[in-house]
Amino acid sequence: MTSRHPSPPLSAPSRRTVVKAAAATAVAAPVLGSATAARAADGPAFLHGVASGDPLPDGILLWTRVTPSPDAIPGSGRGADTAVRWEVAEDKDFSRVVAHGTTVARAASDHTVKADVRGLAPATAYWFRFSAGEGAQTVSPAGRTRTAPAAGAATPGVRFGVVSCANWEAGYFSPYRHLAARADLDAVLHLGDYIYEYASGSYPDAKYVVRQHEPRHEILTLADYRTRHATYKTDPDLQTLHATHPVIAIWDDHEFANDAWSGGAENHTPGTEGAWADRVAGAKQAYFEWMPVRASTEGTVYRRLRFGNLADLHLLDLRSFRSQQAGTGSGAVDDPERSITGRAQLDWLKSGLAGSDAAWKLVGTSVMISPVAFGSVPAHLLEPLAELLGLPKEGLAVNVDQWDGYTDDRKELITHLRDRSITNTVFLTGDIHMAWANDVPVKAATYPLSASAATEFVVTSVTSDNIDDILHVAPQTVSVVAAAAVKAANRHVKWVDMDSHGYGVLDVTAERSQMDYYAVSDRTKRDATSAWTRSYRTLSGTQKVERVDRPVH
Repeated sequence: MTSRHPSPPLSAPSRRTVVKAAAATAVAAPVLGSATAARAADGPAFLHGVASGDPLPDGILLWTRVTPSPDAIPGSGRGADTAVRWEVAEDKDFSRVVAHGTTVARAASDHTVKADVRGLAPATAYWFRFSAGEGAQTVSPAGRTRTAPAAGAATPGVRFGVVSCANWEAGYFSPYRHLAARADLDAVLHLGDYIYEYASGSYPDAKYVVRQHEPRHEILTLADYRTRHATYKTDPDLQTLHATHPVIAIWDDHEFANDAWSGGAENHTPGTEGAWADRVAGAKQAYFEWMPVRASTEGTVYRRLRFGNLADLHLLDLRSFRSQQAGTGSGAVDDPERSITGRAQLDWLKSGLAGSDAAWKLVGTSVMISPVAFGSVPAHLLEPLAELLGLPKEGLAVNVDQWDGYTDDRKELITHLRDRSITNTVFLTGDIHMAWANDVPVKAATYPLSASAATEFVVTSVTSDNIDDILHVAPQTVSVVAAAAVKAANRHVKWVDMDSHGYGVLDVTAERSQMDYYAVSDRTKRDATSAWTRSYRTLSGTQKVERVDRPVH
């Protein structure tokens, strides 16, 4: 049930019945940052935080998970169905409630709930919360969210945090904390690998594990995926991020299994790990239960969001429809019958780009679209690069899990951009645990004599291993040689950082799109600091990136 009529705020819960989480920083004032949310002494609890996502001009998707009883742990199937109320207000005290409704947290959906709220004002900040239990006396932490600008409205700027690749066992999620501390973001884009599927001690090796995830074994079943998502949602920095900014998320492979494709994965053995279709079904169900994501089509995450007249955001699903990865060095990478997107999704993307009247066309792609060759990379660096980029250890220049392994799709898309004179297309990418700033050339072999069709900003990992972690050396030492060799062999690559962990902040105006790159001091420290490292921008109409000497903010 949903109501747009103002209603009285929930009655103030007593000190006896509610435990309130600690307030976060002054900048992130709406966030109740404790890993343990409000709990009634003898009733339900909100242990996994609150979240919002997929902002629209008139609406937002709200999310939480209710623990109705102590035995109703995620993935267990136990616990009674529980009525949940949600509220949206114009103020943090909830004295001006503008929308409210009720739903039910059921065991069938792992007691997660979503409310797709409509009828809100565009480009407006709101507060939201949930309540459950007798008399609605158990109240969740409050979250803050924001709607998108009205479609077609003059929009001077939008700003997104950008993240990917957060491995629980590799470290703490301090990049999320630093993004949550910013009050200037319209949303946070998560470009995939929100969770990892491995058994404890598999990635990284057991001696490098910072904290163990649950379950300890590799996740295979619906219950397993639910439990792993629930583990991640207890992280205080992740809870703080979700309670402060709307999150716009797509999946990559590790939400399922490493190097997933439509019919299997590198990290899936049908004989001992069951049918791939069953594993995917469980993984997708858990994902849609536990993530503040509005599914565009049943079972997929490709969709489009608009931010006034300034930017269209096209979000891709590059796992559900792709052909199996080709063998490295195989001519099959050029086979026009093979696809990374699937025919329907590629047509949808091309149509959306051609029909857009927004100043900028942003494309969220979980894997890198820019071609990469490796030239004279030193032999001792080929193995760690192979591990990150899917290359063979002998150094053949094909990254078969990315667009390099599906060259016909890439050629069709880039040709479409060129032939239709579609400008200001910016690809936003994660996956490879490095930060890059690239032009996307029409013909890489002759670049820069040939044109650039678009640009690409790649963000590094939140915690997942990169070069210095694999080699166990100091950052910005041996990788500097590899980075120089990559740039020399790929003149469209303007910058690559192979060692840092962190996040990006994308600032978009009519004149330019700029990515500011930030690195954290130590992924193994919960109190890691953050520092700006580099900034690159693409000026309107140029289809090229250039370095700038300071971040926007």
